[in-house]
Amino acid sequence: MEYYIHPLADVQSTTIGRGTRIWQFVVILAKAVIGEQCNICSHCFLENDVIVGDRVTLKNGVQLWDGIRVDNDVFIGPNVSFTNDKFPRSRVYPDRFQETIIEQFASLGAGAVILPGIVIGKNAMVGAGAVVTRSVPSCAIVTGNPARIIGYVDEAQG
Repeated sequence: MEYYIHPLADVQSTTIGRGTRIWQFVVILAKAVIGEQCNICSHCFLENDVIVGDRVTLKNGVQLWDGIRVDNDVFIGPNVSFTNDKFPRSRVYPDRFQETIIEQFASLGAGAVILPGIVIGKNAMVGAGAVVTRSVPSCAIVTGNPARIIGYVDEAQG
C-alpha cells in the first residue's frame, strides 16, 4: 500500500496521497482529499468537503469540518478547533459552509480556535490557545483572545 492506515482507524476516503500515515481512532469521510506524506495523529476527524495538502501534520484531537482547506507544509497542533458556521443551529444547515484557508507553512498552536471564513496567511504562526476571529496576514504571529498580531516571522524561516 502507498500509505499507512492503522487498523483501528475508520477511513472511507480513497483519495490519500503516497506516504501518508493515519493513526488509530481517526475518522475520515469518503469525499475528503488528503495529500502526500501527511501525518494524521490519533483522534482526528475529517468531514467530506475537506482538502489537505502535502506534508501536513494534524496532531491529536483535530477536527476538520466541511469547507476547511489546508495548504502544503502546514502544522496543526493538538486540539486546534475549527468552526465552519458563524450562526449554527441544530439541524439547520447552510447550502454551503464558509471556507477557511490555511496557507502554506502556517503553524497553529495547541488549543487554538479558528472561526469560519478566514485565511491564515503563508508562514503565519498562531499561538497556543489563541482565538482567531479574523484573517491573519502572511508571516504574522498572533496570540490571545481575540488573537492580535504581536510580531512577524522572517519568511525565510518557512
